[in-house]
Amino acid sequence: MKKIINNPENVVNEMLEGIVKAHPEYVKRLEGFNVLVRANGPSKGKVALVSGGGSGHEPSHGGFVGEGMLDGAVAGEVFTSPTPDQVFEAVKAVDGGAGVLLVIKNYTGDVMNFEMAGELAKADGIEVDSVIVNDDVAVENSTWTTGRRGIAGTIFIHKIAGAAAEKGMGLPEVKRIAEKVIANVRSMGMSLTPCTVPAAGKPGFELAEDEVEVGLGIHGEPGTHREKIKSAAEITKDLMDKIFADIDLTQDDEVAVLINGLGGTPLMELYIVNNEVDKLLEDKGIVIYKTIVGNYMTSLEMAGFSISILKLDDELKELLNYKADTPAFKQL
Repeated sequence: MKKIINNPENVVNEMLEGIVKAHPEYVKRLEGFNVLVRANGPSKGKVALVSGGGSGHEPSHGGFVGEGMLDGAVAGEVFTSPTPDQVFEAVKAVDGGAGVLLVIKNYTGDVMNFEMAGELAKADGIEVDSVIVNDDVAVENSTWTTGRRGIAGTIFIHKIAGAAAEKGMGLPEVKRIAEKVIANVRSMGMSLTPCTVPAAGKPGFELAEDEVEVGLGIHGEPGTHREKIKSAAEITKDLMDKIFADIDLTQDDEVAVLINGLGGTPLMELYIVNNEVDKLLEDKGIVIYKTIVGNYMTSLEMAGFSISILKLDDELKELLNYKADTPAFKQL
């Protein structure tokens, strides 16, 4: 294993310190906690959004703290849910008096710990609600999950619900918007290589040189199957067929597309995948309204990618276009 680290036990702490030192105009760290919040927060009278999860998915989630997206992000240890006390501190720090929405990816530990933190915050007099993201169409009831996993489609919830909050919508409306995005986004991914958790010191699973895993989770959980590597066109079609089978899309519908790298895939290859996605959507008469390509929810150094398709209407388009300014996402 080769890692550019110091002590495996300190990777999260040192990473967070590095983020703050790189982006002090955007984020600050709560002293004693693995929590990043807006440098100029809390925003009085605005609904606040808090998300998070295990580290190793950077720039998720701290990279999306800023105007138009998150108010706080909680970082657990690598691939490990943050504890309820960490989430509770984040909620208290970002509350501006209009309530806090927790955006939770559907992993058992995340759901339990974020919801426990929400109950603690309610007992403390803070209005809190939550949504659970389950965009992965690959498998259900997988490792760590009851139901479908939450993966890169979560970025659309951060962006669109974050815009709703920035525009001054109340907590019930921001939650409604977030749930609308969740109902209309589908994702699926694949991997060419495993990844290595620093504390483990060895890959989480093994793949043969000519083998890929289809539908795996962002923590290396098993997917639907393994197969011999194919062309970009064939791989993309396989993933898109599964997405098409799970979402109601018809001719002239408009969508947003996210081609998300898992950490070790060159942008060249992500753009090739995007070209194939464009062809498949065009063949069905589906209109691409916006495309996003890059590393947004990674899995350490894993080579692979996921595709997220969000069905849009006028309300979602307006919010998707709203200004955002964060370390990892800028839309002016």
